[in-house]
Parts: sequence; C-alpha cells; structure tokens
Amino acid sequence: MTGTNDGNAVRRVKALAFDVFGTVVDWRSGIAHEAAAWFAAIGREDIDAASFADAWRGLYQPALEACRSGARPYTRLDILNRETLEQLLHTLGVDRVAVGDARLATLAQAWRRLPPWPDAVPGLVRLKQRLPIVTLSNGNVALILEMARRAGLPWDAILGADATQCFKPLPQAYLGTADLLGIEPAELCLVAAHHSDLAAARACGLATAFVARPQEYGGRRAPDADARQDWEFEVDSLEALADVFGC
Repeated sequence: MTGTNDGNAVRRVKALAFDVFGTVVDWRSGIAHEAAAWFAAIGREDIDAASFADAWRGLYQPALEACRSGARPYTRLDILNRETLEQLLHTLGVDRVAVGDARLATLAQAWRRLPPWPDAVPGLVRLKQRLPIVTLSNGNVALILEMARRAGLPWDAILGADATQCFKPLPQAYLGTADLLGIEPAELCLVAAHHSDLAAARACGLATAFVARPQEYGGRRAPDADARQDWEFEVDSLEALADVFGC
C-alpha cells in the first residue's frame, strides 16, 4: 500500500507521534491470549476469549467519553480498564469477590503486556535514527512504559493522555503534544492505523501517516473505515514507513 508519500511532507516533519493500541501493538490477540488462560484458571472455559477481547475493547470509548464530556475528570486508562473489566465480568456472571483482587488486577493490567506487531520494533528502531519518536496514546505513562520495556519499543518519550490530561480525539491531545515537543502542529506527524484518529489530527493541522493493520479486528472491517481520507503517507508496515522517510 502506498499513498501520496509526499516528499515535501517528509521534509516538513520534525517528529513522529504514534498511536499505540492497534497501530504498534496487537491488542486483540494479546487480550484474548491472557483471557483464555485467566478464564481456564477460574473454571470458565465456556467464555470465548476472542469475543471477550472484543467486548472489553467495546467498553473503551464509552469510558473515555465520560472524561472527554466532563462527566468525570481525567482518569488514567489503567483505572478505566479495571472498571470496564469488572463491568464486563459482572455481565458474564463472574463473581469478582470470589475471584479476588489480585487475580482481577492481573487481568486488568493485561493491556500493559500486549505484543507488538512483527514490524513494529524494527520499524521504530529505523525511524528513530532520523526523527524523534513519541507516543500519542490514550494510555497512561505507567501502562505504556511497562509495555515498552516488555516489548522493546524504543520511544524517545511517552506522551499523550497523562501529558495533556485529555483523551483523543479532543484537539488538545494533538496540539498539546506538538507544544510539548516545541514544534508547530504541521511539523508533527501522527502515525496510526485508525482513520478517525488521523482525521482528528489532520483537523488540528498535523501531518498524517496511515499504517494498515487488517488483523486488528480479527480480519473484520474496521469500525472507522468510512472515515478514510487521502493521507500524506500510507504504508503496510512501520518498516515501509521507514523506507518512505529514508531510514
């Protein structure tokens, strides 16, 4: 896959900011793998792990929206993940008291242990040789830091929700990240597998790079597919993006 891959845009970009969940790491396979073992340990092999991963992810945006709307203050994603996990387990008839707090905490923090896509680490290593690479994620610092250390993700800085105190796609998430880096919005490029995220970044003046992740939803059509635009860069992997940037 290739987009315009505009040479002028390459020269303008001074830093790359990455969405993480789905773009750099495979949340669905990672959560399903941990959930399968977790449910087996409590004798609930009847719960399909992949469907559970999808359902848990389905509670993600509503939880963020409560903070974006002002219904509750900014709350770290680790906390929201624990809350939505307990909500989902209740609907599945899993007794959180019987399971115990330690076991619940282990599953709640599975989001810290997600595996990178195969091209992610080598692609980031190459891109880092030319440009600063930072996160622009809804994940909190502790979550993304542990993930990075486990997966070998070589970020120059972990930015995003904790840094800007807001969740994407609010404009301050994008503009605040550019400000923290001391550059203009047009000099920052968001790299993401999600058209809706890229559209919000573009509306704030950022450059945009789409990375196709056809297996993010298990091969199903992405929920934001209709938000597709002609992005400055379109690639099939982070290594291909490194090729575009001459790394």
